[in-house]
Amino acid sequence: MKPPASDEHLHALREAHHPEVIRQRLSRQQTHSYLGDAVLGGIDGCVTTFAVVAGAVGGGFSALVVIILGFANLLADGLSMAVSNFQGTKSQREQVDKARREEERQIDLHPEGEREEVRQIFAAKGFEGTVLDQIITVITGNRRLWVDTMLTEELGLQINTPNPWRAAGATFLAFLVVGAIPLIPFLLMSLTATQAFVSSAVATAVAFASVGLVKGFVLERSLFKSSMETLFTGGAAAIVAYLVGVWLRSAFGA
Repeated sequence: MKPPASDEHLHALREAHHPEVIRQRLSRQQTHSYLGDAVLGGIDGCVTTFAVVAGAVGGGFSALVVIILGFANLLADGLSMAVSNFQGTKSQREQVDKARREEERQIDLHPEGEREEVRQIFAAKGFEGTVLDQIITVITGNRRLWVDTMLTEELGLQINTPNPWRAAGATFLAFLVVGAIPLIPFLLMSLTATQAFVSSAVATAVAFASVGLVKGFVLERSLFKSSMETLFTGGAAAIVAYLVGVWLRSAFGA
């Protein structure tokens, strides 16, 4: 049996369901947030760049080689991920546009059949009689609402799709910014190769944990768990890359 809610919780719940608060919340939900794209870009950027750094250091390459390989990977992988995100979100938008054209065509050619679909959709939700007739009249009386209803209720599509350019831009920018962190110590001429690698590892671990915190906040998950998951995942990738570099160096007698 669940414990009763506290007075503070009930008060916060009532405040969150005030008509004006609800209107503002629903209005915000009509716009797409690109924070998730940035978080994923940042995680991937940090993981892949430090993996390259760890592999290069494990292979015994100089700081200059680490910098060259690191930045080459940073730009190439960042662009690749941004393009992939662009194509994915663009395809999603094109799918909705295609479905919209098809639904509009069906309404023009066979409106009664489309009305019957609306009837059955809302009848399955428990509406009947006069209420069901009113729902059908309201929805089919507004062509845009009619098509949107068919897209979401019949086809299960999300009609408010993200902007491909903004999604790709958020991914690319976060990839570059967070992904550059493992390379910064190697740009400091005062550090030895070992000091630069240790500093890079520490900075990367902090970046992993920080991005994990942001991811947990975005996904409304445990901040500690999300932070540790990102840290361990990125750390595992870096360790594997480092060991591969050491093994190849030993195998080829470098």
